[in-house]
Amino acid sequence: MAGAALMLSGCGSFDGTREGGPAANPAPAATVAAVPDVPVKIGDPYTIDGVTYTPADIPDYDDVGYASWYGDELAGRPTANGETFDPAAISAAHKTLPLPSYVEVTALDTGRTILVRVNDRGPMVGDRLIDLSRGAAEQLGLTAGVSAVRVRRTNPIAAERAQLRTGKPVPERIATPDSLLAILRNKAKALPVPKAAAASAAATAPIASANAKPGDDRFIADSPATVMPTPKVAPPAKPTAGAAATAKPAAVASGKYVVQVGAFSTEARANAAAKSVGGHVTKAGQLWRVRIGPFASDADARSGLATAKAKGFRDAVVQRNR
Repeated sequence: MAGAALMLSGCGSFDGTREGGPAANPAPAATVAAVPDVPVKIGDPYTIDGVTYTPADIPDYDDVGYASWYGDELAGRPTANGETFDPAAISAAHKTLPLPSYVEVTALDTGRTILVRVNDRGPMVGDRLIDLSRGAAEQLGLTAGVSAVRVRRTNPIAAERAQLRTGKPVPERIATPDSLLAILRNKAKALPVPKAAAASAAATAPIASANAKPGDDRFIADSPATVMPTPKVAPPAKPTAGAAATAKPAAVASGKYVVQVGAFSTEARANAAAKSVGGHVTKAGQLWRVRIGPFASDADARSGLATAKAKGFRDAVVQRNR
């Protein structure tokens, strides 16, 4: 049985866009090594920010809540059950389900349902139910920082389990009927909408691996309205000798858009990041947030986004300035 320290991983990032649908063939890819489904780990009760979570094996688990997701900033780090996190794999983090578990996740705005393998603990924020990997968020078509979802535990066929153990998607489930969606949406409406990150960050910073500790640098989105960035944004072209003045869009005093570069556990690291991208630092709870802008137009903000990504901040996003 894994100890409480092993189970204290969680997640809370928002990024990525949908690029394509799931694989059509449930047979596992021969070139990708599959992780095992055994041993199954449940773990002891653990406490984060004064809230105690008790992992349990509940075969008929079925709940409605909000999903967020996490991406490339945690690639290669261990999950709570000792696997290596692959942001492109179809996986998720849950506070209490056994590791691994298989769940069907339904986006309540569209009715689309995908099968996901849970192999991590999180999100350690009480108002979110599950955190999806970037790959799972793309397959489900999530476009916002948080989305209302249904999470239902299931026991898929062996071929689908094998496919997911290689990190690859399986075909989507049949779309949820409108009559059931209406019931699930009403249930979601009764729940509090997840707080903005400024409030969430005041609690213990979420962690994402068995070896991590509260305060590890995390990317934090600001609100449920956060838009997932376009992937693989090319860095801006190098300016010619006479074009230095126009190479970088000018920030304006009061613009509609900003680039959220990231949030850091120390002010020194935030200042270093801000200096590298020409941004500024503001305090957000126990974290320091780095932003570029504001910008008058989305096009200017996208250029700022490209600058941030070219500097290595792959999870930077364009946001509405509030």
